[in-house]
Amino acid sequence: MPLVNWYRAALPEDWQNGGFGLYIHWPFCQAKCPYCDFNSHVVSSIDQTRWADAYVAELDRVGAQTQGRILKSVFFGGGTPSMMAPETVHRIMEKVRATWPMTNSAEVTLEANPTSVEAGRFRGYRQAGVNRVSMGIQALNNHDLRALGRLHSVEEAYAAFDIARSEFERVSFDLIYARQEQTLKEWETELKQALSMAIDHLSLYQLTIEDGTAFGDRYAIGKLRGLPDDDTAADMYDLTQDICGEMGFPAYEVSNHAKPDAESQHNQIYWRYGDYVGIGPGAHGRLTFDGTRYATECPKAPQLWLQSVEKNGHGELPREALNRDDEITEFLLMGMRLTEGVDLSRLANLAGQRFDPAIRRLQDGGMITKENGRLCVTPQGRPILNAVLRDLLSD
Repeated sequence: MPLVNWYRAALPEDWQNGGFGLYIHWPFCQAKCPYCDFNSHVVSSIDQTRWADAYVAELDRVGAQTQGRILKSVFFGGGTPSMMAPETVHRIMEKVRATWPMTNSAEVTLEANPTSVEAGRFRGYRQAGVNRVSMGIQALNNHDLRALGRLHSVEEAYAAFDIARSEFERVSFDLIYARQEQTLKEWETELKQALSMAIDHLSLYQLTIEDGTAFGDRYAIGKLRGLPDDDTAADMYDLTQDICGEMGFPAYEVSNHAKPDAESQHNQIYWRYGDYVGIGPGAHGRLTFDGTRYATECPKAPQLWLQSVEKNGHGELPREALNRDDEITEFLLMGMRLTEGVDLSRLANLAGQRFDPAIRRLQDGGMITKENGRLCVTPQGRPILNAVLRDLLSD
C-alpha cells in the first residue's frame, strides 16, 4: 500500500488510544479575574432556557456525525459553570445520554467557584449526572485572594469545599503559586494545608502572566511587582513535586497531581490525543473522520455563538483539516506533559524515525528516557519542558 494510503488507513483508529470526550463551555462569570485569559464574560442576566436549547441543538448536530462512539467523559468548563441552573445541566445530560453510549466509569465534571456553591444547587447537579467537581479556590489566604481578583474568602472556600464533599465523592481544586510576594516557606505551608484537605486530586498552577489580561497589561508597564524570580519559582515547583509525592499525590501531568486511579479522565483524553467534541462559545475540539483529523472551533462572543446556533443551525467556524506535521506536533506537545509520556509505536506510526536523532541527543543530556515502549521526560527535564519540546520538534 502506498505510504499516504497506509497513513490515512491507520489514522481512524489512532484517536481511540486517547478515547472520546465532550467539552461544554459556559462563558459567564460573576467577575473577570485579572490573570484569566479564558473566554469568560460578565453579564447582568442569562436566559437559561435559551442557552439550554442551543446546547441541546448542538449535541444533536455533532451527535449525528459521531454515532457509534463511546463517550468516556463530559466536562463543563468556563467561565463559571456553577452559575448554570441545575435544570440546564439536567437537560444537557439527558441529551448526552440519549446521543452516545457512555462507559461504565464515565466521568462528568463541573467546574465551580466558591461564590456560586450552594447545597441545593450541587444536589441538583449530582441528580443530573455530574459525579466530579473541580473547584477554583486558587489561594488559602485572604490577602492573596484579593490580589488575584477572587470574590470569595478563605472561609467561604472551606465552606464550599465541605458542601461539595458532602455531595460528591470526587472533588478536585485548583491553587495558583509563585504569586506576588509569596515566599517558598509560605507556599510550603499552604501546600501542606491544601493536601491535608484534598480528597483525590489537585491542580497546582504556577502563575503565568498572559497577554491581553489585566495582569498582562500591568506587567507590561512595570506595575505588577513582587513576582518571584525564576530561581524561586523553580524552587517552588521542585518543592511541589516533593511534598505532593510524599503525601500520596504524585504528578501525573505537569500541573496535576492525584492519588492512584483518580486522574482526570477528561484531561487525559486531551493529553493522550484522543477525539473530543467542543460545544459553546470559544470551545475547541478535535474530531477524526475518514482518516482525517479536524480542528473545530466556535465563535468566542456568547451572543454571536448563540445566534449562529439559532439562525444557522450550527455554532462552529469552518473546520480545519490537520496535516501530518500538525498532528505530530500536537501529539508530542500534549503527550509529553504526562508523566507516562507517549507511546513510541504511535509516534512511529505518525512520524516514522524522524525524531530518532533528537531523541538520542536529549537522552544523552538526561532530558528524556525510553522505557517500556514509551518516551518520557525525566524529572530533570520536566521543569524545562518547553525547552525540551522545542529541541525535540526542531529536527
